[in-house]
Amino acid sequence: MEWTDRIRPADLQQLIINWETQQQVKGTSKELDFMPPVKLFAPAGGMTWLISECDNDGLAFGLADLGFEAPEMGYISLPEILGVRIGHLFIEQDLYFKPAKTLTEYADEARQKGHIVA
Repeated sequence: MEWTDRIRPADLQQLIINWETQQQVKGTSKELDFMPPVKLFAPAGGMTWLISECDNDGLAFGLADLGFEAPEMGYISLPEILGVRIGHLFIEQDLYFKPAKTLTEYADEARQKGHIVA
């Protein structure tokens, strides 16, 4: 199964649009702070990711919480994350997630609380 099959098509399209839009202003004072359209989680464990953008190969930018009370923003590989198995379970997309804040706002709150609240 391809990693692209594990994210809803409309959400994947939005991630790619966000990536392409960000590339036009990357490294300038005009960088954008998107609301993350995708939340990924480990059904058996405390891992959560909020993803705001990705390229066609799955290089993504987002907020990662691996359950160690130290959430971080940065680049991740969606093919790698979505390929992780914990027992018989895979990392999943939260189909009910509706972003209410920008990625930076989620990150600020997560750093204060020690985990992502979304």
